[in-house]
Amino acid sequence: MNKKLKFRFSRKALAYPYMAFLILFVVVPLVMILINAFITDGNKIGFDNFVEFFSDAGGGLTVLGNSLIIGFVTTLLCLVIGYPVAYFLAKYHASNNVLVLMFILPMWVNFLIRTLSTKTIFLAMDLELGMGTVLFGMVYNYLPYMILPLHTTLVSIDKRLIEASEDLGASKGTVLVKTIFPLSLPGVVSGITMTFIPAISTFAISEILSVSKIYLFGDAINMHFSKATNSFGVGSVMSLVMLVLVIVSNLFTSLNEEEVRSVL
Repeated sequence: MNKKLKFRFSRKALAYPYMAFLILFVVVPLVMILINAFITDGNKIGFDNFVEFFSDAGGGLTVLGNSLIIGFVTTLLCLVIGYPVAYFLAKYHASNNVLVLMFILPMWVNFLIRTLSTKTIFLAMDLELGMGTVLFGMVYNYLPYMILPLHTTLVSIDKRLIEASEDLGASKGTVLVKTIFPLSLPGVVSGITMTFIPAISTFAISEILSVSKIYLFGDAINMHFSKATNSFGVGSVMSLVMLVLVIVSNLFTSLNEEEVRSVL
């Protein structure tokens, strides 16, 4: 007797479309980049692309160094500005839903539109486009990515710990430095990662707000993958370097609170 096969819908079946999406749009492109990194002169396999990048023949390491410096400054500015803002939002958490929404709303607008609008404002103010305008644009675009993780962490801090510190005679400054800030370190690390990695890999912001005067790592990758240069191999190597930085940052973000304190 033939038994009828019945399809049983399970939770595992919901993961299949997601797995197919990851394989098609994440795994396959990464494999193609890895293969292209070892291909030179059309069909020759070797390490010429790696030698060209790490020997700084095309200025790749110099661009990476400049990008790391600008990314560090951008992240530092976002932290200096974002921490007090996140602290204020967390302190008045019960009545600040509108304020939080004001910081989220700009993220709903495409960053290219925001950057072009910023450029228009600078031109209307007759300001010279350069390093200052690039840093302003990067801080403006990435500041919400610093504020939101900090706000989430600060809100989740047990208020009884703060009250206990105050009951023991600690001043507001001491409570902030020795109680609140250490407890918010996971949010600080998460905000730094979410800001630093996009900052060093960006290309549109620096290109638009400096009129192509400032050349960052993302600009170099975009140039190598353009039809004009047709140097996919070196661009693939630079993409792999960027991937390594992302993996390292994610490993750092995954550390728990005690591990974060030991590293810092």
